[in-house]
Amino acid sequence: MSKEKARLFVALELPPEGRAVLIEWRAKAVDSGSGLRFVTAESLHVTLCFLGWQAASEIDSITAACGVAASHPAAELAIAEAMWLPPRRPRVLAVRLEDPAGAAAGLQSALSDALARGRWYEPEARPFLAHVTVARVAKGTRVSRDQLAPPGLLRLRADTVVLYRSRLGSAGARYEPLARFELAGRGA
Repeated sequence: MSKEKARLFVALELPPEGRAVLIEWRAKAVDSGSGLRFVTAESLHVTLCFLGWQAASEIDSITAACGVAASHPAAELAIAEAMWLPPRRPRVLAVRLEDPAGAAAGLQSALSDALARGRWYEPEARPFLAHVTVARVAKGTRVSRDQLAPPGLLRLRADTVVLYRSRLGSAGARYEPLARFELAGRGA
């Protein structure tokens, strides 16, 4: 039996126009010499459930549990304000997303329940916060938690959930999609 482990998470994939707006905003709002490591455009996503290190032999079962996503509607989201997380000693710069119909929160809850039943996920005590990490604070760097100009209003439709494997490296994490789930109403 293999002892291989895989670092996994489940996320909402952002449409290309949403990624482009976030990248353009970040380029204007944040100094590239600020001690932040920018997240690449293709790595921008909304994490729904971070599973951490799991036995690689469990990936097929985890994928099956994530299938619950297919019965949920696409999430109609809106880009809101920039925020430092956590607020006291920030490790990331993120952009909060409004979820007016609650589709992303409902999807996260269903995935959380399905993955917790399989013992791959420990549900968070705090409520789900739909957000996209756009930059990470470099190790040993303290950032000024200045108020940043908001990214600008953009409504976007997130209609795909992805199970990712995160491969850590000296240049940062690289995300490998393992499975995709189209949400109900995609293309509607």
